[in-house]
Amino acid sequence: MINFHPTNERLDAFADGLMAPAEALIISAHCDMCSKCAKKVALYTDANAEIVFDQSSPKAEPGIFGDMLSQIMSEEVDRGIVVEPTNRVLELDGRKFTLPRSLNRLSESMGNWSHMVGKLWQAPVNIGGDNVANFIFMEKGGSVPEHTHRGSEMTLVVNGEFSDGLADYDSGDFMVMDGKHIHTPSTISDEGCLVFSIVDKPLHFTSGWARLINPFSHLFFK
Repeated sequence: MINFHPTNERLDAFADGLMAPAEALIISAHCDMCSKCAKKVALYTDANAEIVFDQSSPKAEPGIFGDMLSQIMSEEVDRGIVVEPTNRVLELDGRKFTLPRSLNRLSESMGNWSHMVGKLWQAPVNIGGDNVANFIFMEKGGSVPEHTHRGSEMTLVVNGEFSDGLADYDSGDFMVMDGKHIHTPSTISDEGCLVFSIVDKPLHFTSGWARLINPFSHLFFK
């Protein structure tokens, strides 16, 4: 069950085309997996279109659109949004993972899988710009050392589940972490966990041997 979503403000900016490409990519992938957010984006798109193309109409009073959104979402109205089946598959050591539709093209700009520490695997993805993107797979019992963030990190759970000491996440969950968060992602799921992650600055490790990496982290960023 998907419990973590982009904020309504992010979804509105996404619908209005006001979002940076990297963030738009990962939110689009979340919407591929989350019908609730896909419906919200459709509503925001309709509302923004009315404002643009009907300048003669008075602006709606504050709260009206929010009330309409809540009513429609509570009724689970099907507005004809169809999440098309995906057809690109990532493979790692015999495992196969189906990608959200918006991430299909990334399989063509993806580097080779490399084994990191412990039970972690990573495959870099070239998305252009200044951000660094990776698919990261944690085998059962795998974990990322405790860390915080010099910038921000956006993560989408593509398959499986993990916990980080702050919350438990499942397939489709979207989260944003920054310097206010300290966490240790790990999984005990039999099938492991695959995530897609985008960062704009290197991580900052806060515990154990991993802190030794911090002075050199810029060498691995980009």
